[in-house]
Amino acid sequence: MDTSDIQLPEELNELVEKMARNVHEVWAEGRINEGWSYGQTRNDALKQHPCLVPYEELPDSEREYDRHTAVQTLKLICKLGFKITK
Repeated sequence: MDTSDIQLPEELNELVEKMARNVHEVWAEGRINEGWSYGQTRNDALKQHPCLVPYEELPDSEREYDRHTAVQTLKLICKLGFKITK
């Protein structure tokens, strides 16, 4: 669904960051449960991935990817007519 017309209010920035962290943690937990571990480079055969680190240690590009996922999820919620309140 196209959400390009949705502008999120700034008060959701904290929520975006918390959601981004959760996106990473859920992804990492899934990988670990599948037998993956940390490796300096991605190696599918050995099930090693360099992003199996705490969120704070991710490269900026990876954290931005997770933020983008959070933002797009929130935009979809708004586009569908839901209101986000604390």
